[in-house]
Parts: sequence; C-alpha cells; structure tokens
Amino acid sequence: MSKPEQEFYVGYLPKAPEGVGRFTKGRIWLLALIVVVVSAALTAMQSRFSDAIFEFGEVRSFEGWIEEKPFPTLVVSRPGGGHSRYLLTQFGKFGAEPLVAGMHGQAVHLDGTLIYRDNQTMIELAEAPTMLTKAIGDFPQGAEATSEQRTLVGEIVDSKCYLGVMKPGNLKPHRACATRCISGGVPPVLLTRDAQGNATYYLLTGADGESVNQTVVERQLIAEAVRITGEVQQWGDRLVLRAAPESYERLP
Repeated sequence: MSKPEQEFYVGYLPKAPEGVGRFTKGRIWLLALIVVVVSAALTAMQSRFSDAIFEFGEVRSFEGWIEEKPFPTLVVSRPGGGHSRYLLTQFGKFGAEPLVAGMHGQAVHLDGTLIYRDNQTMIELAEAPTMLTKAIGDFPQGAEATSEQRTLVGEIVDSKCYLGVMKPGNLKPHRACATRCISGGVPPVLLTRDAQGNATYYLLTGADGESVNQTVVERQLIAEAVRITGEVQQWGDRLVLRAAPESYERLP
C-alpha cells in the first residue's frame, strides 16, 4: 500500500495546498486569540489612575488672605462658614515663597490653576497676588492649639505632583521629579495609609516650623519608606508634622 502524498508548499506559487492553508489559518487564529487574552489580562492587572486632578489650561480667580507659614497658602472663606486653605506654588517645579514674601495676613486677589486630590487643594499661580482694596473680613488664624506626639510611617512625596500634576506622583519612578520639586520649594508631604488603604497627608516641617526641603533632598529620603516621630498639629483643615529632620529614619 502506497503512502499518501505529503503536501508541500512552494513559496512562489500563488496558493498553498489546502491542508497547509487550513493549518496556517488555524495557527493564526490561535495566535490572535492568545494576544487578545494576554492583552486583556495585562490591562486588568494594571493599577488604575488616581482621581487626582490638575485643571491644566483653566485659570480661575480667587480672593482670600495670604498665610506665609508653614507654607505659602491662600485662606478662602467658605460660603457656608469656615475657611479652606489652598497651598500655593509657582509654575513649574517651584514653591511660592518669592511671590508672597511679606504678605502674611493681607487680603489678595490671585489667578491660578487648581490641583486637587482627596480634599487636598493647591493653586499653581499664574502671576504674583495683588492687594485687595475692598474689605473681606478679618484674617483667620492658622494652626489650632491642639497637637499630639506621634510616630508615623509613610513615604515623602512632593505635594504638587502627587495632588494631580503627575500620575503617578510617588514611588521610585517619580523620585527624580519629586526631588526637583522639593528642591525648588514645593511643600514636602508624608503620605501614610491605613489598613484599608485610606491616605492621610502630613505637611513636613522642622521641630520649630522651619523648612526641611533641603534636608530630605540631601539625605535622599524622597520616595522611600520612612519613620518619623514628631508633633502633629492641626493647621486649619490640614495636618502638619513637626519633627527634627535628623530624626527621620529610613526603613528597609
């Protein structure tokens, strides 16, 4: 009994033998299915972007009072009572200290772009604030008297990028950018999370309220797990962690 002839495909022929064609088509469809399944699986495994917002290109107007310490801030009256605090930065990787120097407690008008995340807000200034000629009430005081000693573990991030300018704005892939921002005066923040993943933000200052920006840069503590023991103080609707920067402990 003779063996069946084996199909053989010659490249210059216009059409492959029927059996070879069926085999090739089947492998192509199988490969396409594998690509779709793997792509869907990799997409599902990716972390979702945060709800952080940077209203790039949208400039708003604000009126309030300048608070210089511990970080440049605009204090704005809420329609229903109370006040909100907006951290201030300049365009790019710079803090707002040069633009508000000597203006503490003064009523001002300013234009800028909102940055916000988890009820934390910031304004990137379009230009230097201008003095208001109309009265808008008495300047509200900042930090409350209540404070407590605590030990906290978290990651030091630059507030501008993490609140919305960059996604993601933390961890080691963002370290170089965060280092430049904090070097330029952007407020550093200790980001902590509870067991459910809820974030709490602590603005970082020295024990006497002085800047720790250069220290955390020089000690390369940005985007690292750190332990800090210090005094947690309520500053309006924000939290400030006051601690001597030499006590910051890098964790494994």
